[in-house]
Amino acid sequence: MTIRSHITVLLDRTGSMDTIRDDVIGGFNAFLAQQQAAPEPGTMTLVQFDSQDPYEVIADFAPLAAIAPLTAETYIPRATTPLYDALGRGILELEARLAAIPDALRPGRILYVVVTDGQENASREFDRARVSTLINAKQALGWEFIFLSADLAAFDDAQSLGIGRNSSLLFGKHKRGSDVAWSLASGKIRERRAGISDAVAFDEGERKSAE
Repeated sequence: MTIRSHITVLLDRTGSMDTIRDDVIGGFNAFLAQQQAAPEPGTMTLVQFDSQDPYEVIADFAPLAAIAPLTAETYIPRATTPLYDALGRGILELEARLAAIPDALRPGRILYVVVTDGQENASREFDRARVSTLINAKQALGWEFIFLSADLAAFDDAQSLGIGRNSSLLFGKHKRGSDVAWSLASGKIRERRAGISDAVAFDEGERKSAE
């Protein structure tokens, strides 16, 4: 039986991402193209976040085929990092959306991808404890969180939120590191959507390749 998947991509759009702006755009677009090419049905929510707009929805639970690539006009780094606010709101909004979908049409796999290059520094509504509680509750229901970070402190922070090390990847803040991280995540997610793997997990060799 074919299982529907939903992918959320929560994308850091803060000022420090400017040095890898083109790499993020290219990496996401390659990721998107690979997911669109997969035969399994799927939807995507794409959200950008920064302190000027902590939750800008670019695509809202749309079919993968309908998602447009990022451009230099749609991805413009700025401001600081309300990671907890973006994560907390994103989880609650996805929870509400899923609850409103009939059982027969509800995605059977929920893959939540967070991409950032910095540690939390600007949230006002959510704190670490509340976000951690939400993540742990959703993981207990089968949601899978994938964390891609170009910052060691943020990588460590993900572990404190309850996102497993196996599903987190620290990448070098340069084109090769970004490209490898997006490519690895895309491949793992395609395998998960196809039912080839039981979970999204990176091994030590893959971690080394993204440095």
